[in-house]
Amino acid sequence: MPTDYRPTVFLPKTDFPMRGGLPQLEPKLVQRWQTMRLYDMLRAASQGREKFVLHDGPPYANGDLHLGHALNKILKDVINRAQQMQGKDAPYVPGWDCHGVPIEWIVEEKYRAKNQTKDSVPIAQFRQECRDFAAYWVEEQKKQFQRLGVIGDWDNPYLTMSFDAEAQIVREIGKFLTNGGLYKGAKPVLWSVVEQTALAEAEVEYHDHRSNTVWVRFAILAPSRPELAGASAVIWTTTPWTLPGNRAIAYSPDLEYAVVRVDAVGEKSRAKPGEKLLVAVPLIEEAAKQAGIEAQTIEARFPGSALAGTVARHPLHGQAYDFPVPLLAADFVAADTGTGLVHI
Repeated sequence: MPTDYRPTVFLPKTDFPMRGGLPQLEPKLVQRWQTMRLYDMLRAASQGREKFVLHDGPPYANGDLHLGHALNKILKDVINRAQQMQGKDAPYVPGWDCHGVPIEWIVEEKYRAKNQTKDSVPIAQFRQECRDFAAYWVEEQKKQFQRLGVIGDWDNPYLTMSFDAEAQIVREIGKFLTNGGLYKGAKPVLWSVVEQTALAEAEVEYHDHRSNTVWVRFAILAPSRPELAGASAVIWTTTPWTLPGNRAIAYSPDLEYAVVRVDAVGEKSRAKPGEKLLVAVPLIEEAAKQAGIEAQTIEARFPGSALAGTVARHPLHGQAYDFPVPLLAADFVAADTGTGLVHI
């Protein structure tokens, strides 16, 4: 008869179920935290400790949460919990961004369905509709964040549309005004013709578009170095219609540039044998290939900083474009495409 070894083995017992049953367990756990007011208990137990405050950039109140929201909030919750467990007082006050074009655009959809615009109703009514829309999604997102298990002061969030917050913004602008830090100036911005407001980079979508590109010579009139005499600065642009507005050429002081003499060209090339072109050294081969140049010689190499003071001539010279085009240093010029020279 085989020996039963089970009584000789110490096997601990647990009340843990064989299956996690998370869809059923998680709501109960979150409800338990809310019922016992876990956040308030942590604050009371942490009085007098060193503060750790995570300033949370607020999500936008215009729809259900997505994975980006979940990743953002869960990581921040982990940070707060870790700081709390290390003996600090780590309060977390959630907030929402309730202003902006996306909310207005969605609210306007019902007007567009009636061939109307937001101007068809009093501005106070339109603002209230936007406020109601944002308030609805604040509550929905609040439930969803709590469902993720994020601990915070959900009963007292901050909202950018609260009158207290708006009043504080006015007070801060007043400080800028009295301190002389507020001024009126000109700056190019992305603009919505329909909404009649400036747009943030995140609010603009670019569609892929195949464009014609051009390579344009700017004859150098006043060279900063003898090697530049008789040469032409070459720019590459995907927006040839902007050339009439050109007033300068940007170069990188950190790139190396060269004066290249054209020795031989292809049948359809517009380059001319014997002419000299100014191009960034890392882009010589690609520029020559695109321009149909079959053979070239580097006559001189020098750092971009040596181009300071060089002046070129506009390609439309003689057609009311007789002004000088200076070469200016810029930090946005790169050596990934083009010639290392950017028309501005």
